[in-house]
Amino acid sequence: MNEQKSRREFLCMAGKGVLGAAALTAIPAVLKPALAETAEIPAYPWTYQQVDKDAVLKHTYECFYSHGGCCAAVFAGIMETMGEAYGAPYNMVPGQMFANGAAGYGVASLCGSLGGACAVIGLFCEAADARTLRDQLYEWYKAEPFPSYQPEMESITTVANSVLCADSVGAYMTATGYAMSDPGRLARCAGLSAEVAVKTIELLNVHFGFEAAPVVEEAPAAEETLADNEYIGVGEGFGGEVKVKVTMDGDQIAKIEVLSHNETTGKSDPAFAQIPEAIIAAQSTDVLPVSGATMTSNALIAAVNDALSQIK
Repeated sequence: MNEQKSRREFLCMAGKGVLGAAALTAIPAVLKPALAETAEIPAYPWTYQQVDKDAVLKHTYECFYSHGGCCAAVFAGIMETMGEAYGAPYNMVPGQMFANGAAGYGVASLCGSLGGACAVIGLFCEAADARTLRDQLYEWYKAEPFPSYQPEMESITTVANSVLCADSVGAYMTATGYAMSDPGRLARCAGLSAEVAVKTIELLNVHFGFEAAPVVEEAPAAEETLADNEYIGVGEGFGGEVKVKVTMDGDQIAKIEVLSHNETTGKSDPAFAQIPEAIIAAQSTDVLPVSGATMTSNALIAAVNDALSQIK
């Protein structure tokens, strides 16, 4: 009898407001069945609801400072905006729980903004679809000049060519001279987080049929004009195709130019600096790969061999 009375008292208290998901862990086990009668957790995946992109953009930027960095900002920027518009269950998961994703999860690995975005995508999509949207988001991120959203201060933009925090923020800090704690660097990552959140909304909108996929027009490839002593070769690297141009002086290799690649900035740099010089010095592609950049080294060697194979 006392147990039933305590449950009724708890139900009365719970009815006065919606409990957040974080509060569930503090509820005594004997009372959890009573809570289930008033706050039912939806089945996975949750139903996606449209949100205003401008509202998400602004709120994510603010959440960067209030919630603990990029990862929490993206998750909270989307979910809190959705919760404001639709209520439970979208307002039941605290965005601050993703604060540990800041600074590439503390080790400059995956950009935390992408981690927060993946959490949102995974909440609304089954695994296979979530992976597809994740990969689309990654490809966009690698090529996007950040930050385009600059509500507080003007800044240059940089392209990461990578999804890693070390590459993304590292390229920006090198270009600007900012330190991690500088307001300019913080504003950059706040803007980047806001843009990632909006792109995540766009991908989800397209996936669930709320908007059409943007039309991407591919620019016609510029034709490479080659002299009689110049040859193009390609090799397969860690990030895809590595293209080089080899210039010959008689039967000697005179010059090796890297025309394009998608290798990881920083890690691949030693290979691009050393392998062409080593091949020219040896007048042979029988050179050792650079330690720590083996795949890129081998891609360069293969590309030069491909170019040399075209000499008649």
